[in-house]
Amino acid sequence: MTADSRFTTTISPPNNTVESRNLNTDIRYLKGVGEKRAQLFAKLGVDTIGALLRYYPRRYVDYSRIYEIAETELGDTCAVKVTVLQKKNPIRLPGGRLMFKAEACDDSGTMTLTYFNNKYAPASLTVGNQLVLYGKIGGTLLRREMINPVTVHDWEQNALMPQYPLTAGLSSAVIAKTVKTALDQYGDLIEETLPDYILEQYCLQDLKTSIANIHFPKTDADAELARRRLIFEELLVLQLGMSLIKQGNTSKNAAVFTNTDWEGYSEALPFSLTGAQARSIDEISKDLRRNVPMARLVQGDVGSGKTAVAAGAVYLAHINGYQSAVMAPTELLAKQHAETFQKLLKPFGINVALLSGSVKAKPRKLLLEQLKNGEIDLLVGTHALISDDVEFSNLSLVVVDEQHRFGVEQRSKLSRKGIDPHVLVMSATPIPRTLALMIYGDLDISVIDEMPPGRKAVKTYFVDSSLRQRYLSFIVQHAGDGEQSYVVCPLVDESEALENTLSATEYFDDLRKGPLSSLRLGLVHGKMKPAEKLKVMNAFIDNSIDVLVSTTVIEVGVDNPNATIMLIENAERFGLSELHQLRGRVGRGKTQSYCILVSDAKNSPAAERLKMLTKTSSGFDVAKYDLETRGPGDFLGKRQHGLPDLGIADLVNDEHTLYNAQEAAVTILKNDIDLTNPLHKGLKSEIDKMFETYGASSIN
Repeated sequence: MTADSRFTTTISPPNNTVESRNLNTDIRYLKGVGEKRAQLFAKLGVDTIGALLRYYPRRYVDYSRIYEIAETELGDTCAVKVTVLQKKNPIRLPGGRLMFKAEACDDSGTMTLTYFNNKYAPASLTVGNQLVLYGKIGGTLLRREMINPVTVHDWEQNALMPQYPLTAGLSSAVIAKTVKTALDQYGDLIEETLPDYILEQYCLQDLKTSIANIHFPKTDADAELARRRLIFEELLVLQLGMSLIKQGNTSKNAAVFTNTDWEGYSEALPFSLTGAQARSIDEISKDLRRNVPMARLVQGDVGSGKTAVAAGAVYLAHINGYQSAVMAPTELLAKQHAETFQKLLKPFGINVALLSGSVKAKPRKLLLEQLKNGEIDLLVGTHALISDDVEFSNLSLVVVDEQHRFGVEQRSKLSRKGIDPHVLVMSATPIPRTLALMIYGDLDISVIDEMPPGRKAVKTYFVDSSLRQRYLSFIVQHAGDGEQSYVVCPLVDESEALENTLSATEYFDDLRKGPLSSLRLGLVHGKMKPAEKLKVMNAFIDNSIDVLVSTTVIEVGVDNPNATIMLIENAERFGLSELHQLRGRVGRGKTQSYCILVSDAKNSPAAERLKMLTKTSSGFDVAKYDLETRGPGDFLGKRQHGLPDLGIADLVNDEHTLYNAQEAAVTILKNDIDLTNPLHKGLKSEIDKMFETYGASSIN
């Protein structure tokens, strides 16, 4: 298990003779925990006393207000103080379930207590005993009932009780009791992490009080003061850590591009750049004139022209005599990029090559020799680019597409193929600027917020499956006009079957034999071999296929201007931003395009999300809605954005505190650039802890 260094760096587990009081002590040594319960806590990421004290509740239950039975309202969740009148014998229900019933009363009336599959709670009831129970009020107007009520212990009464994120085998009551024990035995060891001048400037509570009150506040005001301090600290630590990563990058020396005139590139393009594209290339050219490695994110909506911006950067590298590399997450997207870069850069004699896992041994060997000799100007590929045998002659520009699909270490490994090369990151997942500054804190940001002229917004409709015959006929009608369509399903085959959910293979067979039998159909999904997928995709791009039935493997990478219809079955099973990415596969030509979202979800949050998508074509609006309704964790996904874990802060709703934390970080680093001042020892320890699994080796 990993020790928690938030409070101390010394690990001193208890021995048999002398009690060792240390916040880094393994949680299994805490009274009431032991080996088995410690294993359950480990599933929550809690392995030490310090980690337990930093495991924050999500909400609170008010046990301080005790109701009489007659006062309760049906549907309310509340606490009642009752006396046990009678316990009944258990009843075995169909399916092997057990039901236990008991009767209880107070001076105002009686209540039935019902327990399902829980023999321990009713066994603890003793006829004649008085106790406080908490639960949802059911039953009828004349007879109240509580199902599976929670017994409120003496020490929990008259307080707001914490409710924690859980795992099977651990209840909030158990976690709260364990936290209380930890506070009683170890609370005096909590040391302040913020310097006094920060506490005073931002009117923040001390850490010891905040830790106690975040778990067991007496009032809502107590809880809010604790939350504010802990959120501020967490966001400050995050901001400082990101700033130190960026600071580590600025200490390196990159190749200086003496010629950054990109007019020759723009004049040779078969189209005019948008103002946003031109602005982005100009920002890149300014970065390339410095000896500090560029670290820039170009983010823009699907189809906004990020690749043309990246090609402009490659052009600048070429005219300065340097090589470039472009890394994409999939072989299909890498191939697409290689073709696009080849078209855009052909007038300048730039030699573009493609390297992926499917390149055979002999051609690969020749390609690597040419790369090492400097004969290849731009190498496009998948993660195969970071293989040990890939050597460049003078790599000075690295472009990473769909950054959220790569880990920090993968990006760093590609950069190490050159000597402190400039790095350009592209993302088609628009993120509100505040959040982008945190996630990509080590990068400057360029935003492409214009679409190329002539592109029509994709008309989006939300329908249910009862209209299947109509929307399939719509596909047939447009195929008669020479247009192509996508049909996307959430599952690959029947073996993954979920109730009322279409699989791509099954639907493909149904469509081929039935409603779309007159058309040429293709099937592609993630279980196919890369060569098979490429063959089908190329056939679709070459217009040899009218309808491509697929899973989300076509979310990125397929650029077919002739495709005008995106039909998504069981749309409720996709994330909102994922649906927007899929919608971006059509509308890439001048013909009006359509996106049809099919779902039988009605009057639900899923239905509201789908309706929202019909009202906007802006990826930034979609991302903002997704963030507000699901939060950054679900929107981005832990594996994708690589942001260090946050225990309490919400990057969307805590925006004001985020600005304060950013302001404080600037002040701190202005006076102590590498955090060596003893005043900042606690903060430095917190940064090391937060970023230890982030892969950020450049933190000083």
